[in-house]
Amino acid sequence: MCTDLLKTLKFYGEMPTLFFDSAQQLNRLVYFEEINTEEQAMERFKMVSTYTRPQKEKMIRPVNPDWVDLTAGLKYESGVRVRPAIYGRPSIQAVRRAVTF
Repeated sequence: MCTDLLKTLKFYGEMPTLFFDSAQQLNRLVYFEEINTEEQAMERFKMVSTYTRPQKEKMIRPVNPDWVDLTAGLKYESGVRVRPAIYGRPSIQAVRRAVTF
């Protein structure tokens, strides 16, 4: 669970063995969910954490059957999606949370 997915991916890329041993290094992002509130994100994280590997694969395969790394698309989108500054109107970006598995 994180608030800035690209920043988190960069962190894990720079320190690949911090939380994982060399056999289980994080090397690509194949699935993520964007959730608006921290409470909802925590509930989803707790639920998915109980899943077995086959259950997680069943969740991933419909949206990413070839297990393509989604990082490049996220980097592209972050450069393209520029929200115009409107004074007096809060940005929805500030409250978005991402959940990664």
